[in-house]
Amino acid sequence: MDREIREQIEALQSARIDQVRAKYRELFGEEPRSKHRDVLFRQVVWRMQALAEGGLSERARKRALAIASDADLRKLPARSGHASAPANEHRRDPRIPPPGTVLQRNHDGATITVKVLANGFEHDGKRYSSLSAIASQVTGTRWNGLVFFGLASRKRGTERTHGR
Repeated sequence: MDREIREQIEALQSARIDQVRAKYRELFGEEPRSKHRDVLFRQVVWRMQALAEGGLSERARKRALAIASDADLRKLPARSGHASAPANEHRRDPRIPPPGTVLQRNHDGATITVKVLANGFEHDGKRYSSLSAIASQVTGTRWNGLVFFGLASRKRGTERTHGR
């Protein structure tokens, strides 16, 4: 690699984001889409090296075009979440048992019974959106509902499943 290019890259490593964005505009002739400094830095460095050393070989360009013509490519991800899932579909927490399951917990001498619904929970004839809301209602303090009902442990990363 050319010494001048290497020096420019070293200078960019400690440059502010606005300087990296300016170098991007200079090299690509457009506004950068990303605001992440490290992403822009890598793109700028790649472009500087490609201009100095010749970029992709003709064979690599042809292969890239062949791949691109077979794929439905997007420059940016869909704005409404996952492209294949409907916007109103929520992923169910795998720690929560299937609808119809009844959870029980003894607390201060009383048995707390909760029925798992398709989109929420039922306790004492009332519908709740979360187990935490029920646990807080019952105890009068804030609780993680999964921990309160024994579906997860207090330690992060050591969740219990409802099948045990």
